Amino acid sequence: MLNALADEFSYHAPVAIEVLLVRLTGAAILCGLIGLEREYNKNAAGLRTNMLIGLAAAVFTLVGVQIMHEFGNQPDTVQIDPIRLIEAVTAGIAFLAAGVVFQMRGDVKGLTTGASMWLSGAIGLCAGLGMWIVAIAATVCGIVILWLLRKTQVAAGLKDE
Repeated sequence: MLNALADEFSYHAPVAIEVLLVRLTGAAILCGLIGLEREYNKNAAGLRTNMLIGLAAAVFTLVGVQIMHEFGNQPDTVQIDPIRLIEAVTAGIAFLAAGVVFQMRGDVKGLTTGASMWLSGAIGLCAGLGMWIVAIAATVCGIVILWLLRKTQVAAGLKDE
């Protein structure tokens, strides 16, 4: 019985534990950068929310990789479609993001916050798969869009600081 319990807590995966930890930590840090911009400007879904979204997306991605590794080559199992993982993560984040969007007196609020949450999910998926160039590029582009374009809108008088 103890051997069965020990096997339950052993780690047999296609991704080394060190790589797994780097991917999870990297997702949290990169999405935290997106969240910092939101937090700094006092928007909903700030640092912790974006970090948790990216971390969760990376966890779901690593679980998907593990499932494909465990069951993908067995002839008696159902075919595994990795695209469904991406669909499930994006649908879950879209549900969260929809909760921050609201309409007040004809003015829609929270769309950018929802979009930043969706971006954090995409960054988490990339980090979970080890697609670091895409994850870092998306983070940099996201911060530029959120920060630089806000400054441009303020300078043009289109938005209040």
